[in-house]
Amino acid sequence: MNDNAFAPAVYQTFDIRTDPRTVAPRVKALRTAMKEAGVDAFLVPRTDAHRGESVPASEARLSYVTSFTGSAGLAIIGSRKAALFVDGRYTLQAPAETDTTVIEVLEAAQGGMSPRIAEFVPKGGKVGFDPWLHTPSEIADLEKKLAGKATLVPVANLVDTTWTDRPAPPVAPIEFLGHNRAGRNAPDKLAEIRATMAEDDADALVLTVPESINWLFNLRGRDVPHVPVVLCYALVPKSGMPTLFFNKDKITPELRQGLEGLAKVADVATMVASLRKLGAGDKRVMVDPGTVPVAVANAIKGVSEARLIEKRDPVLLPKARKNDAELGGMREAHRLDGAAMAKFLHWFDTEAPKGKLDEITIATALESFRREDSSLVDISFDTISGAGPNGAVIHYRVDARTNRGLKPGELMLVDSGAQYLSGTTDITRTLFTGKATAEQKDRFTRVLRGMMAVSMVRFPRGTTGAQIDVLARQFLWADGINYNHGTGHGVGAFLSVHEGPIGISPRYPTPFEPGMITSNEPGYYKEGAYGIRIENLLNVIESEVGEGKFLEFETLTLTPIDLRLIDVRQLSEPEREWLNAYHKRVFKEIGPLVKGEVKAWLKDATREI
Repeated sequence: MNDNAFAPAVYQTFDIRTDPRTVAPRVKALRTAMKEAGVDAFLVPRTDAHRGESVPASEARLSYVTSFTGSAGLAIIGSRKAALFVDGRYTLQAPAETDTTVIEVLEAAQGGMSPRIAEFVPKGGKVGFDPWLHTPSEIADLEKKLAGKATLVPVANLVDTTWTDRPAPPVAPIEFLGHNRAGRNAPDKLAEIRATMAEDDADALVLTVPESINWLFNLRGRDVPHVPVVLCYALVPKSGMPTLFFNKDKITPELRQGLEGLAKVADVATMVASLRKLGAGDKRVMVDPGTVPVAVANAIKGVSEARLIEKRDPVLLPKARKNDAELGGMREAHRLDGAAMAKFLHWFDTEAPKGKLDEITIATALESFRREDSSLVDISFDTISGAGPNGAVIHYRVDARTNRGLKPGELMLVDSGAQYLSGTTDITRTLFTGKATAEQKDRFTRVLRGMMAVSMVRFPRGTTGAQIDVLARQFLWADGINYNHGTGHGVGAFLSVHEGPIGISPRYPTPFEPGMITSNEPGYYKEGAYGIRIENLLNVIESEVGEGKFLEFETLTLTPIDLRLIDVRQLSEPEREWLNAYHKRVFKEIGPLVKGEVKAWLKDATREI
């Protein structure tokens, strides 16, 4: 199916998605369902069965119950009290979106279960959970945290029984990537994965994460917002034809034809029976304990744990190591995005001093400049457009109710990205509309120096993002300040803007390898005042120094950094040289793509300091 078969993308809307007034009646209805099911509490995670950060409307159960719209979180609804656990990115957003008289908002670390869950279950009570929405490792972790105070009970999803107007599951077209975009054919990728399976003597592999399946079979789709994937499951035997399980409404003659000779196509409703056959046949089946649903693991193992080989998804590393075609596409995507950003920043500098801009106008203008290129498929996430104090809300999403006017003299934080047919982008720039205060320039410069330190580092093979993270924070730490999020995350090639297994933060122990792409985005946030973040994407490359034993980063993002916010006195000579060389490259690559006033603006914005 060619690209023209897809309907025009639906771009970001600014509808009000949250209404705390809905929380009390929905929690009450859920408690009635809990009583009927014989449980004293019920877990409501943000994830769906595929563990996607972006979920279709039909799977947005956490948002439905709590009115919280963040991309990560877990609620426990007890018979008398309830809690919503969020990480540091959402400690400001969550209380503003939910009804805190009904649901207590608590901060928890990313990954793992909070031991405070036990506080919301009566002693000796039963905690219900949907076995399709939790992994065996999560449930094992929670059992330890509960320490016998309560019992975990798998039940049908109780939210679904109360969600009377639940949207239908997505049914969108499916695209097959050509070799010029994928860089490797599916049989070649399957051979690599099967070699990994053979190391553990696995008879079969079950994949549940769409990004892995879509990469492995060179598929793309439009089933979830901003991530170009089709939702499905895969069963890969050690030899013979794999089986892909789809919603039956997706199974068309075109789909069968596209997968002919590569994989069988089956209705997802038949998957559990197929998995039980594997277990009954004493087959050794590889699953990722961090992503496989309990329901899938239980179908395979039956009464024998020995049939499960618990290993990290073997697709993650090959997918993260971008090949030449993927890297070429990503570089092209960043050139297209650089041109759009130049037009947007020129427009912003012209309009912001007039005092008539607001957050929605700014986000819409940026999307409009991106839409000028016909290869744009979608934005890669809802644009974070935070004026003044809203910039301090790390994952702020503007809507018609929160929309704030930008006052001249305020900082403006814009974190955005795009899905082009050639690749995925993610960029943050902090913008200004007047004379910066000494404090703002100091904080901006400290953030910038941390971002440059990561950009310039040379490191030996085997180095992880956990080790590099401190480089981004050092100048903030020196002044006793910090930021409450990771410094960087992996990025897919025309896939998810958040991709494992690498990134820059203490929770990323996987070493960097050539071809891996990570964001680099330190920040500073002063609650009630302003937010600062500067983000570029980086590609890991072999260093010319160190006889092949060292790696470094290639910067992919091509957009000026606002020189007016820099305290030049803080910069070392190597930092000044890096910034000047970066801006010289931006003008060299983006200058030919823009004209007239935009080109003149770009030349000034990339001037040497």
